[in-house]
Amino acid sequence: MNQIGFPGLGLTFEIDRVAFDVFGKEIYWYAIIIACGFLLAVSYGMRRAHEFSLKQDDLLDMLLFAVPIAILSARAYYVIFNFSEYRHDLIRVLYIWEGGIAIYGAIIGSLITVIMFCRKRKLPLGDMVDIGALGLLIGQSIGRWGNFVNAEAFGGPTTLPWRMRLYDRVSRAMVEVHPTFLYESLWNLLGFILLHFYSKKRMFSGEIFFLYVAWYGLGRAFIEGLRTDSLYLFGSGIRISQMVGIVSFVAASVVLVVKSIQRKKQTEV
Repeated sequence: MNQIGFPGLGLTFEIDRVAFDVFGKEIYWYAIIIACGFLLAVSYGMRRAHEFSLKQDDLLDMLLFAVPIAILSARAYYVIFNFSEYRHDLIRVLYIWEGGIAIYGAIIGSLITVIMFCRKRKLPLGDMVDIGALGLLIGQSIGRWGNFVNAEAFGGPTTLPWRMRLYDRVSRAMVEVHPTFLYESLWNLLGFILLHFYSKKRMFSGEIFFLYVAWYGLGRAFIEGLRTDSLYLFGSGIRISQMVGIVSFVAASVVLVVKSIQRKKQTEV
């Protein structure tokens, strides 16, 4: 049972990580929350598929390949940058139910899958990644609440009014910290709202995807700097997700600026 509170707001929660069990198998709230985020993202994508020159069947077929690969990639990313935890017991790499996945791994794996899928089916890649980016923002915004239930993915100490109080398994003490899960959830929600409305007048195929990469990269770069559970680049002091976030933001911004200049030149001709 996790006791999580927001003392500055007068809120306290007693949360059991286990929602219920089926034939002796425990079903965790984390998994349920992730599943809800995924289903809402799929529902949104299905409703708007035609606006992106896609058929609903194409979207579903893509997900059949992208989802399992995204899960494997998320696990692989985490293990690669946290290998010391598994070095002496490699079979635990397969124990994904114990936790240990990384969203950037999922994004990279699913992006590669989508590129290959679109080439095979001769589908518009830009449109597919645009609608996929919107779905990711939905899933990420909801999925972060799984970290809240697990009392994880929090930041360093703070005295801010919205600080979160919980038991830190590392220090074995109650701490008051930045609720970084909430920061990222709200950042993704705001990004979804903005890009949802902007997508109705996007300037080119693929624009929403690059805007998502820039938006999420910028937010993750700042939020990751507050967290206490970051993965580091092979023993260095570099937070891997923070570095990826910064690189993503810069790269996507460059693409958007170049595209903007190209469109401007075309209109002047």
